[in-house]
Amino acid sequence: MAEIEDDEWRVGFTKFATRMLGELVEADFRVAIGETVEPGQEIGSVEGFKAASDVYCAMAGQFAGGNPVLLEDACIIRSSPYVDGWLYAVKGDPEAGSLDVHEYIAYLDGIIHRMHSEEKAQE
Repeated sequence: MAEIEDDEWRVGFTKFATRMLGELVEADFRVAIGETVEPGQEIGSVEGFKAASDVYCAMAGQFAGGNPVLLEDACIIRSSPYVDGWLYAVKGDPEAGSLDVHEYIAYLDGIIHRMHSEEKAQE
């Protein structure tokens, strides 16, 4: 999920991804602020109580840094994944097909609506 603020895209996990990760223990980025990044590039890793995962960039542009709030309150990634719990920021353009927060929520709402419709049709 991504959201733009000023000229930076803030990229974070979905609620589903945060459930799979568990409480965030550590986020480590291997690229420097200002370094050029590309979609699919491995830029760091995260570790939670349940899992650890590499972090891949979803943007093309310049890396603008990790979320400084995570250093003080890593739990924010689960409690507010779509607002304050973003993971990293990039100045540039999202990968083709990326959804912003509102598009992602609308996409999920559409899936849930179709699932309910299918259940009712089977009754």
